Amino acid sequence: MKTRIKTHQMPGDVTKQEKQAMLEGRDTDRGGRPLVSTLPAEDELMGHAEARTYSRGECISFRKTDERFGGLSNMAPGFPLEVNGVRIRTAEALYQACRFPHLPKVQRLIIDEGSPMTAKMKSKPYRKDSRPDWDAVRVRVMRWCLRVKLAQNWEKFGNLLLATGDRAIVEDSRKDDFWGAKPADDGMLIGENVLGRLLMELREQLRGPDCESLKTVSLPSIQNFLFYAEPIGVVEPSHRLARAERNPFSLQRDGKGERCDVVASPPPPLLIEAAAAAERQPDPRIGIPPSEQGPT
Repeated sequence: MKTRIKTHQMPGDVTKQEKQAMLEGRDTDRGGRPLVSTLPAEDELMGHAEARTYSRGECISFRKTDERFGGLSNMAPGFPLEVNGVRIRTAEALYQACRFPHLPKVQRLIIDEGSPMTAKMKSKPYRKDSRPDWDAVRVRVMRWCLRVKLAQNWEKFGNLLLATGDRAIVEDSRKDDFWGAKPADDGMLIGENVLGRLLMELREQLRGPDCESLKTVSLPSIQNFLFYAEPIGVVEPSHRLARAERNPFSLQRDGKGERCDVVASPPPPLLIEAAAAAERQPDPRIGIPPSEQGPT
C-alpha cells in the first residue's frame, strides 16, 4: 500500500531518504540530509504554515493523559505550577488564564476549576474578550507555560521529555490540527503540530550544556503579561512544592480541603542524562528555534 505524502511539495522525484524524513516529520535537502527547520513567524502560522505528516508508528504521539506519554499533554494532572504565589493545577489552566490579563476575575474562575477540561470550558464564554493580540502571542504564551511546567516539575516532566528519545512528538487530536495533528485514513497524523514542536524544542534545550538555566523562567516578550492584576515575575522552582517531595504527606490537602499534588525535586539522574545527551547531534525534527520571538 502506497503512503501518501501531503506535507511537502518538492520539484522532481522524491528520494527514499526524503520520503522517510517526511514520514517522520523532518525536513531534508535534496541529498536526503536532514535540515534543522525553523518555526515560521507566528503571524505566518495563523494560516499560511504548511501542515506536516507524521507516521504514527515512528513518532511519540499522545491523546489521553493516562497513556505512556500522556504527561506531555497540558491537560495532564500531577504537574502543578505556581505563579506569583498562586498554585495552578495544570498547564492548560495557566494557558487559558493568560488569555485574560485584563480580567482577573475570569482568570480566577479558570484557576479555581478542579479539572483542566472544566478550566478550558470555563474560558469559552469569555473568548470574545480575549486580549486583542491573543492570536499573535499564543505560541509565546504556550512556550512559556511549558517552561514553567518543566522548571517546577523538573524530575517528572524532564525525564518524560528525555524518554521520547529522538522521535518526533505529536499531539494526536481529533479536532485541532494547529496545536496537534489529526489522524488520516491511512494511519498518518497530519497537522501543524505546534505543541509537539514546542515540546521537541524544550527537549533539545534540556539536553544542552545550559540545561540548568531552564530552572528559571524569564518573562516572554509580551506586553501586559498579568496574573490576578499583577505583573508576572520570574518563575523558579517552588520551594513549597519541593517540600512536598521531601515530606509526601505534608501537603496532602490545601486550605480548601482539596488534594495537593506532589512535585519531585531535581535529581542527579536527570542532570547526568541531560549532560550525556548534550553530546548528541541536534534533533532535525525540531520546528522552533529558541530565538523565535515573532507573533503566531
